[in-house]
Amino acid sequence: MVCGTGSDAGKSSVVVGLCRLLARRGVQVAPFKAQNMSNNSFVTDGGHEIGRAQGVQALAAGIAPDVTMNPILLKPEGEHTSQVVVMGEPIGRLDAAQYQAQALRLLPTVLGAARQLREHVDVLIVEGAGSPAELNLLDRDIVNLRVASELALPAVIVGDIERGGVLAALYGTVTLLPDHYRELVRGFIINKFRGDRSLLEPGLDALEARCGIPTIGVLPWVDGLVLDAEDSLPLEQRPWSDNSRGGDDHVDIAVIRFPRIANFTDFDPLLNEPGVRLRLVEDPRALGKPDLIVLPGTKATVEDLTWLRARRLHTAIREAKASVLGICGGYQMLGRVIRDDVESARGVVAGLGWLDIETTFSDHKTVRTRHGRAFGHPLRGYEIHQGQIERGTNAEAWIDLDTTDGTEHEGAVADADPPIAGTSLHGIFEADDFRRAVLHDLATRVGKSIGFDSVPFAVRRERQFDRLADLLESYVDPVQLERLLGV
Repeated sequence: MVCGTGSDAGKSSVVVGLCRLLARRGVQVAPFKAQNMSNNSFVTDGGHEIGRAQGVQALAAGIAPDVTMNPILLKPEGEHTSQVVVMGEPIGRLDAAQYQAQALRLLPTVLGAARQLREHVDVLIVEGAGSPAELNLLDRDIVNLRVASELALPAVIVGDIERGGVLAALYGTVTLLPDHYRELVRGFIINKFRGDRSLLEPGLDALEARCGIPTIGVLPWVDGLVLDAEDSLPLEQRPWSDNSRGGDDHVDIAVIRFPRIANFTDFDPLLNEPGVRLRLVEDPRALGKPDLIVLPGTKATVEDLTWLRARRLHTAIREAKASVLGICGGYQMLGRVIRDDVESARGVVAGLGWLDIETTFSDHKTVRTRHGRAFGHPLRGYEIHQGQIERGTNAEAWIDLDTTDGTEHEGAVADADPPIAGTSLHGIFEADDFRRAVLHDLATRVGKSIGFDSVPFAVRRERQFDRLADLLESYVDPVQLERLLGV
């Protein structure tokens, strides 16, 4: 088990690196996280929804993502409420107190999924959540060291030195643990270290002397390492938050930062395109004159549409005279009307009216992967939505999807200049030829030339996996690691 001193300490990255490192050595390995809280989700080929991080960890392990890798997914819809997804299927909406009151009932589901997965691999790498030393939650823990105890797993704890106080955080974490959990912790890993390790060694020696747990690895800071993120916490740390890149010769893409933005990993393939300036916008004054404005996915369509209007961003978008693309929830906002008695319980809500579509929310949640063509090129995407869309006569589909019965037409585009279009499909920019065709068309429309990254997105992602594996191979004690893993 890989735990952390807190959220975003580097647990997910360490699991990715371990999965890739073991897979390179011919070991059958799989990731697992009992309970994830994230609006960045991944759709398995079986049509189940799991946390994005576990989907990517499975790819690093060289295996197909499966619902058993993340049996419980919490998708925040507001400050206190989340949709609860169990074994890939939504079972309801609960606030934090309601969920905690019944969390232990899900422990058999968690352990059953882990044991089922464990039967098919040599090594299971289990990721914790937040901190394992939340004393107020220990009696209801179903994601951290209770799982390690039930499965008889050794654990390591990852700490982020960049935040400061990492030695105190590691020591405090194990000191707060009950004895039967503390004895599971066999090592510390320090993440994001800059500088001379020899200056850190006395602190590591003192830490081990005080708690009896060795630091088995110190991972250096690495620039340019971008992996699919679990939630919005690392959003500001991603390259797109740096708006210094690009000038008049770059295609300027503004992504509206909804409060409940979901699946923002849709835009990761654009981060590496040298001719693209990608930026987040949440204020009309920052919108400027982009070439393309994207309304991304959201876990709360009606609430984020209300937010958009309250900020007068919808007016600024129209005045910018840019092309507009809506994805999933952003696509639903572009329509004439939204009927929602399910997600927001607001009933009939007027959309922006820029596309001739209508959205009706139902209890059924569509979760599936899709294949098709657009702009003359193949693409692959996935759907996660409860809003069902009906196109009107003034909206033309622009994506052709393959089905067992032939072709299904998806998305909508308005007869407008600049174009306004939408789609329910996430992940479509991962298709290299499609992405380049879209960017080329956009650049041509605004009179710009554009160059493209020569490395396919899938290859670039694989290289990131290998970089993490190389880090672990170089900076984690191999004897300690092999002893922990049992291989």
